[in-house]
Amino acid sequence: MKWKIPPKIKISEALGSIADGRIEIEGNNGKVYSSSRGKFYSIEYDGKNKIMCNDNGSYWVGYLGYPAIAFLMVIGKIKYNSKFAEALKDIKWKDVNVKFKNDFDKTEEYVLQLVKERGFDILELQMEVDRIFEEIKKLDLELLGEKTKPPTGY
Repeated sequence: MKWKIPPKIKISEALGSIADGRIEIEGNNGKVYSSSRGKFYSIEYDGKNKIMCNDNGSYWVGYLGYPAIAFLMVIGKIKYNSKFAEALKDIKWKDVNVKFKNDFDKTEEYVLQLVKERGFDILELQMEVDRIFEEIKKLDLELLGEKTKPPTGY
């Protein structure tokens, strides 16, 4: 079974988690802490093309969630420019998503405005996200094992 392609905003969320240092990797496994740092998501990877993560998007909707994307970036499976990770540092994604009732278009507008205020070129960021999006599609990743429920809490 294949992972669905994620909303592009999840790529930005993954980049931000990298800049925040919220990722721990041990071999083919990892943990990515939420932006509140109140919980973490577990990642398992077979080293080839199968991966599993227990974040909400992966579990409930079936798309490759931001923790798995961040993991694949950190291990070098997906290339990324650290400049854009820095542009997305210290964003409280849960708060932003709640504020906009999980409307990813509104979340993206808000985040792009924040990035612009931080002095980064939003067109360059969007081009990087588009490039990563295409890279994710080419990976054609499959689910590794059974889905497990996401952690609860904030």
